[in-house]
Amino acid sequence: MQQLRADADASSAKADELAAKVKTLEQENLAKEQEITSLTHKNQTLEAELEDLHGRHNDLKKEVDQSGHQGTQNEALQRRLQILEEEAEEADKSLRETNDKLRQTDVKAGHYERKVQALESARDQWEEKYEEMAKKYAQVKKELEDVAIEIGNM
Repeated sequence: MQQLRADADASSAKADELAAKVKTLEQENLAKEQEITSLTHKNQTLEAELEDLHGRHNDLKKEVDQSGHQGTQNEALQRRLQILEEEAEEADKSLRETNDKLRQTDVKAGHYERKVQALESARDQWEEKYEEMAKKYAQVKKELEDVAIEIGNM
């Protein structure tokens, strides 16, 4: 009977431990989902900025091509064009990095979701085992009480 009680207590402790792990993993999963949302927003912002820079780049190229002026104005436009091209390259690089981070975060989120499912399954099994042990404990306790009553009646 003490063994059953110890097993029931151990099962209860294990179920509590697994529930705590599930909660922790769910919090991590939520944090990853928030990071995904943040990176997605950043990705959209960078894409819009990149389109804007490409538009400005094309406009400046047209201005340079159409401009019949030479000298300082042309040099200024060339410098400005070069700066915009560098900014576009940096935006492209940042966009690629953000996309890579987004993919990595998606993979991690999937991994954590599978981990949560596995832990929930284990928790359910422990709870089922605990319930079985509790039923056995109650049955053994009743049998013990019946035996004690029979012994008392003798």
